[in-house]
Amino acid sequence: MNEILDIYKSTSIEEVTVWFKAAKVSDFPKNGGACVKYKEKQIAVFNFERKNTWYACQNVCPHKMEMVLSRGMIGDQAGVPKVACPLHKKTFSLESGENLNGDIAPIATYPVRIEGDIVYIGFSE
Repeated sequence: MNEILDIYKSTSIEEVTVWFKAAKVSDFPKNGGACVKYKEKQIAVFNFERKNTWYACQNVCPHKMEMVLSRGMIGDQAGVPKVACPLHKKTFSLESGENLNGDIAPIATYPVRIEGDIVYIGFSE
Protein backbone atom coordinates (compact mmCIF):
# COMPACT_ATOMS: atom_id res chain seq x y z
CA MET A 1 0.00 0.00 0.00
CA ASN A 2 1.10 3.58 -0.52
CA GLU A 3 3.04 4.95 2.48
CA ILE A 4 0.78 8.02 2.65
CA LEU A 5 -2.30 5.82 3.02
CA ASP A 6 -0.56 3.57 5.56
CA ILE A 7 -0.97 6.24 8.28
CA TYR A 8 -4.76 6.31 7.85
CA LYS A 9 -6.89 3.76 9.65
CA SER A 10 -10.58 4.17 10.41
CA THR A 11 -11.48 4.52 14.06
CA SER A 12 -14.86 3.48 15.45
CA ILE A 13 -16.35 5.22 18.48
CA GLU A 14 -15.59 2.09 20.54
CA GLU A 15 -11.88 2.30 19.63
CA VAL A 16 -11.34 5.96 20.57
CA THR A 17 -8.52 6.47 23.05
CA VAL A 18 -7.80 10.13 22.26
CA TRP A 19 -10.22 12.99 21.55
CA PHE A 20 -8.27 15.59 19.61
CA LYS A 21 -9.44 19.20 20.02
CA ALA A 22 -9.63 20.21 16.36
CA ALA A 23 -11.09 23.76 16.35
CA LYS A 24 -14.16 25.83 17.13
CA VAL A 25 -17.45 25.00 15.43
CA SER A 26 -17.38 28.44 13.82
CA ASP A 27 -14.07 27.59 12.09
CA PHE A 28 -15.87 25.15 9.78
CA PRO A 29 -18.17 26.20 6.93
CA LYS A 30 -21.80 25.12 7.14
CA ASN A 31 -22.49 22.27 4.71
CA GLY A 32 -18.82 22.11 3.80
CA GLY A 33 -15.44 21.00 5.02
CA ALA A 34 -12.05 22.14 6.23
CA CYS A 35 -8.75 20.40 6.91
CA VAL A 36 -7.04 19.97 10.28
CA LYS A 37 -3.77 18.25 11.08
CA TYR A 38 -3.39 15.57 13.74
CA LYS A 39 0.21 14.39 14.09
CA GLU A 40 1.20 13.29 10.55
CA LYS A 41 -2.43 13.00 9.36
CA GLN A 42 -4.45 15.54 7.42
CA ILE A 43 -8.10 15.14 8.39
CA ALA A 44 -11.10 16.50 6.48
CA VAL A 45 -13.86 17.65 8.84
CA PHE A 46 -17.38 18.30 7.56
CA ASN A 47 -20.20 20.27 9.16
CA PHE A 48 -23.14 18.63 7.39
CA GLU A 49 -25.63 21.10 8.79
CA ARG A 50 -28.48 19.92 6.53
CA LYS A 51 -28.30 16.57 8.35
CA ASN A 52 -27.30 18.13 11.69
CA THR A 53 -24.25 15.82 11.75
CA TRP A 54 -20.46 16.14 11.68
CA TYR A 55 -18.06 13.79 9.89
CA ALA A 56 -14.29 13.35 9.67
CA CYS A 57 -12.19 11.36 7.22
CA GLN A 58 -8.71 11.29 5.74
CA ASN A 59 -8.04 14.28 3.52
CA VAL A 60 -6.11 12.33 0.88
CA CYS A 61 -8.11 10.94 -2.03
CA PRO A 62 -6.72 7.45 -2.79
CA HIS A 63 -7.44 7.86 -6.51
CA LYS A 64 -4.55 10.24 -7.30
CA MET A 65 -3.10 10.74 -3.78
CA GLU A 66 -4.12 14.42 -3.60
CA MET A 67 -4.92 16.13 -0.26
CA VAL A 68 -8.27 17.53 -1.41
CA LEU A 69 -11.26 15.79 0.18
CA SER A 70 -11.86 18.64 2.66
CA ARG A 71 -12.70 20.78 -0.39
CA GLY A 72 -15.07 18.20 -1.82
CA MET A 73 -18.81 18.59 -2.23
CA ILE A 74 -20.93 16.81 0.35
CA GLY A 75 -24.30 15.31 -0.39
CA ASP A 76 -26.43 12.20 -0.12
CA GLN A 77 -26.57 9.03 -2.20
CA ALA A 78 -29.58 6.82 -1.42
CA GLY A 79 -29.52 7.98 2.20
CA VAL A 80 -25.75 7.66 2.59
CA PRO A 81 -23.92 10.92 3.39
CA LYS A 82 -21.01 11.28 0.97
CA VAL A 83 -18.13 13.48 -0.15
CA ALA A 84 -17.04 13.80 -3.77
CA CYS A 85 -13.39 14.44 -4.59
CA PRO A 86 -13.22 17.92 -6.14
CA LEU A 87 -10.68 16.76 -8.73
CA HIS A 88 -11.97 13.43 -9.98
CA LYS A 89 -15.53 13.18 -8.59
CA LYS A 90 -14.86 9.85 -6.86
CA THR A 91 -17.41 9.57 -4.03
CA PHE A 92 -16.98 8.13 -0.54
CA SER A 93 -19.38 7.38 2.30
CA LEU A 94 -18.76 9.74 5.21
CA GLU A 95 -20.01 7.02 7.56
CA SER A 96 -18.05 3.95 6.46
CA GLY A 97 -15.44 5.36 4.06
CA GLU A 98 -16.64 3.01 1.31
CA ASN A 99 -15.90 4.11 -2.24
CA LEU A 100 -19.41 4.53 -3.64
CA ASN A 101 -18.11 4.23 -7.21
CA GLY A 102 -16.75 0.79 -6.31
CA ASP A 103 -13.52 1.24 -8.22
CA ILE A 104 -10.89 2.26 -5.62
CA ALA A 105 -10.01 1.69 -1.97
CA PRO A 106 -12.13 3.12 0.85
CA ILE A 107 -11.04 6.08 2.96
CA ALA A 108 -10.51 6.18 6.72
CA THR A 109 -13.26 7.74 8.82
CA TYR A 110 -13.20 9.06 12.39
CA PRO A 111 -15.84 9.83 15.01
CA VAL A 112 -16.61 13.48 15.77
CA ARG A 113 -18.13 14.97 18.89
CA ILE A 114 -19.11 18.53 19.69
CA GLU A 115 -18.76 19.90 23.21
CA GLY A 116 -19.97 23.45 23.59
CA ASP A 117 -18.40 25.25 20.64
CA ILE A 118 -15.44 22.87 20.19
CA VAL A 119 -15.07 20.09 17.60
CA TYR A 120 -13.24 16.94 18.72
CA ILE A 121 -12.08 14.05 16.50
CA GLY A 122 -11.57 10.55 17.90
CA PHE A 123 -8.46 8.49 17.23
CA SER A 124 -7.10 5.17 18.51
CA GLU A 125 -3.45 5.04 19.46
